[in-house]
Amino acid sequence: MTLSDTVLLKTFTHYFLHLVFPVFIALIFFRKNWKKAYLIMLATMLVDLDHIFANPVFDPSRNSIGFHILHSYYAIAVYFLLLFFKGNIRIVGIGLLFHMLTDFLDFNLWMH
Repeated sequence: MTLSDTVLLKTFTHYFLHLVFPVFIALIFFRKNWKKAYLIMLATMLVDLDHIFANPVFDPSRNSIGFHILHSYYAIAVYFLLLFFKGNIRIVGIGLLFHMLTDFLDFNLWMH
């Protein structure tokens, strides 16, 4: 596999996990309101706004987890606590935790 193939596969995997896989989560766990659940999980992508405070904004060799404020371990603990609420708050928690998992996998699977 060439370097460009690896970069393409990494990019595809990253965006698939961020944008497409939440549909499956919504369909499995929130079948009645899967569209609403999916849109809420997509909205949790706004957590990446914390990247604008970094210099450089994007660094492929940097692990987002533990670096950016909304990707900190403290923030992740709060996201975990959201799972104990009902309704939309729980969906937000699921979306944020899945986002953190995706970023963790993105760095740890491809950078090592």
